[in-house]
Amino acid sequence: MTNTLGPYTPVVHAGQWLICSGQLALVDGSLVDGGVAAQVTQAVKNLASLLESEGSGLEDVVKTTVFLTDMAEFAAMNDAYVAAFGGNRPARSAFAVAGLPLGALVEIEAWAYTSRSPLNSAG
Repeated sequence: MTNTLGPYTPVVHAGQWLICSGQLALVDGSLVDGGVAAQVTQAVKNLASLLESEGSGLEDVVKTTVFLTDMAEFAAMNDAYVAAFGGNRPARSAFAVAGLPLGALVEIEAWAYTSRSPLNSAG
């Protein structure tokens, strides 16, 4: 499971919904290099890891919210997002924000719908 930066649960199982807290592009507690595209790719990998911990996957994601520190990077974010999600195209909102933890360029949260039972009780 990914690292948390505060007092929150990374993924919560609510009925048939999995709600994933916003994910940064962290690997072993550090942001990946490579700009927005690399950060989007890693943030989605981190979401996939959270979902897998609950017996789900990116194919179950129905809604994401993307937070960007620079809307001039929207096209680069879009290209990396499409590549990371493959054939799945969940509903999405994107917002410009003044800043993100650790100086991240992007953060992504997700909601997934699954008929599977919870695998662990951490949510």
